[in-house]
Amino acid sequence: MLMVIFLISIAVLLFCIIKLKLNAFVALLVTAYGTGIACMMPLADVSDVVTNKFGSTLGGIGIVTGLGVMLGMFMYESGGIDNIANGILKALGDEKSQFAVAVSGFITGIPVFGDVVYIMFAPMLRVLSKRTGYSMTGYACAISVATTCTFALVLPTAPPLAVAENMGINVGIFFFYALISAFVGMFVGGILYGGFLNRQDRKAGKTWDFSDMDAEIEAATKETGKESGKPKMSAGLALSILLVPILLILFGSFGPMFLPEGGFLDIIKFLGSKNVAMTIGVLYGAVVSRPYLQRSITDIMSDGADKVGLILLITGAGGAYGGILQASGIADFITGFFGNFNIPILVLCFVISQVLRCAQGSTTVALTTTSAIMASAAATSGVSPILCAIAICAGGIGLSLPNDSGFWAISRFFHIDVTDTIRGWTLGGFVAGVSILIFACILSLFQGVLPGLM
Repeated sequence: MLMVIFLISIAVLLFCIIKLKLNAFVALLVTAYGTGIACMMPLADVSDVVTNKFGSTLGGIGIVTGLGVMLGMFMYESGGIDNIANGILKALGDEKSQFAVAVSGFITGIPVFGDVVYIMFAPMLRVLSKRTGYSMTGYACAISVATTCTFALVLPTAPPLAVAENMGINVGIFFFYALISAFVGMFVGGILYGGFLNRQDRKAGKTWDFSDMDAEIEAATKETGKESGKPKMSAGLALSILLVPILLILFGSFGPMFLPEGGFLDIIKFLGSKNVAMTIGVLYGAVVSRPYLQRSITDIMSDGADKVGLILLITGAGGAYGGILQASGIADFITGFFGNFNIPILVLCFVISQVLRCAQGSTTVALTTTSAIMASAAATSGVSPILCAIAICAGGIGLSLPNDSGFWAISRFFHIDVTDTIRGWTLGGFVAGVSILIFACILSLFQGVLPGLM
């Protein structure tokens, strides 16, 4: 009966999002309440679980997510991200431009949300494609897969934060292994598979229409607000904004493994806690980017807070739905049901996340829901919960279909048709996700000796 209720709840969630066009935040809340009632939970308990789990999810990720968006906006509006991308492209040259595109997307995708990255890079990549003859689909694959890998796996973005919170794992150690895993996905799905698409398109003699390119580049230049003549922040300084909080979090997480207990370690752990580290990073970013900004720091921070609002609501509602699945016993039943088939825990984490991602389109919803379902099973599986979290995040990367707004963003910004979007974005993400799953399985063979995994 619990499995039937779960399947009906997923169907209701999909119906609300896809057919009724309800916002994912409202759809998740409706589904959470309905699932609790269908499981015959006391009405007061249904309300309490939704409220408490919503609050605890936001309490775990809200500060870091909000500060992360502000940090990214300082890098973007100061021109630092432009110089990072241009520097990488210049260093590698046209012959290895696909490497430069993927690495640029990988770096900028950490502090900047996907659609902003696509808007920023699309004119540049169309110029590159026209000049080098490299497939536009291959470039779209490289940048979108790289950006999605960091969005799904690398802090301070909301989905991996929600996964870490639901599974109760150390965010610093998770960040370290997730970053390496995301790089593997970017390399295989973005660079290698993107190169395969390029060879296919060149062999077929495929061409793209660049007739509107001049107007598009001019419009994009005006959009970024870089016409006032102010200098742009250097690539190195922009990277330092990103590295300050990341290094603090890493020191705070790995410090206890190497330092003796005492006052110095307490200071390291305090500075390395995710909220403190991100606060220091934003303050540092505000100071060093100020000479390069076209707008006031207050305006930029306010815009950052506006951008993150809906994301936090969706993530919190996903946590509430996951809380109902746990409190009703559905989560334990599902893991026990699949356990009877002897499916490896990492594969199970990936499959459930992938199915939810494919069905309703949102990486955030898929990762938040799956981590709530699999948290208890991961804790008792004998496999590191950190690797289970990576497998869940990997499942949220691929098989994006037209029910995902990102699908149409890729098609629109890069001027490629639906078929090419499926080839580059949908399948490219799937290749990346499977590659990360395989990498997590390999890491599980050595979890007894790798630091932090047990």
